[in-house]
Amino acid sequence: MNQLRVSVATYDQVVFPHPENGITMLALERKATVLQDGSVNIRAQPFGGGVKILDSKPLEELLGEIQFDSERSKQEQDFRILIEPSQWEAVKQYCLQHLANPDDPALESAPDRELVEEFDETMGVDLKRSQYTVEPMGFVLEDKPVLTENWYARGFPTVHVFRVYKVQILDEGVCQTLLASTQQVPNKELRKSALEKGTGRANSVLALPLHMVREAYLAFPPEMRYQKIRVTRHQLDESVLAVLIDVALPQYQKI
Repeated sequence: MNQLRVSVATYDQVVFPHPENGITMLALERKATVLQDGSVNIRAQPFGGGVKILDSKPLEELLGEIQFDSERSKQEQDFRILIEPSQWEAVKQYCLQHLANPDDPALESAPDRELVEEFDETMGVDLKRSQYTVEPMGFVLEDKPVLTENWYARGFPTVHVFRVYKVQILDEGVCQTLLASTQQVPNKELRKSALEKGTGRANSVLALPLHMVREAYLAFPPEMRYQKIRVTRHQLDESVLAVLIDVALPQYQKI
């Protein structure tokens, strides 16, 4: 039976002014992962994470019993599910409707919980709501299935719904920490940390000028932008394109 995997997430364009020159910086989560062959992959992606299903009843009324892509997703109630391809349009509309409301009772669409958790994990920063602002930027849809690299559901043809927010960091101390984490935790150190940890994973931060990231992608024609690229020797995941709303590409429908 052919099944389609649906992955729903929030992604954040985390930006802040460089304390010394005022240039708008883009903060990304830099992740090191030990692969099966023992090598370590390091790449940067937007802050954010899977959308949690708060109330499963509306989705069950639409689909019947929910089939999660893994036991982990089921335990955490992450919106990573398997559906029949014919159900995709209805599920997509369901997501757009519920994620438009940051206080929706069925889906956790607001970015705050994930953002706070990731700032704590990557930098040890206890981020307060007064230290940043949140502004909805829209939705990004990936209708054409791609084979997922997710560790728990590797190889499933996957479509995506991303709720995108602009997160502006206001606190100068947090801005300084974002820059310091970029400079003080080089990839070599991050790789070593991933190899030493039992989880095989380690996280830090990468802060780059926003205009530099945009220009790096715009240097490619639209049909070639959907790829991992390197900026200042750092590998950026394709998902970075989701938070660059003004950078067009055929794979993403931006609403």
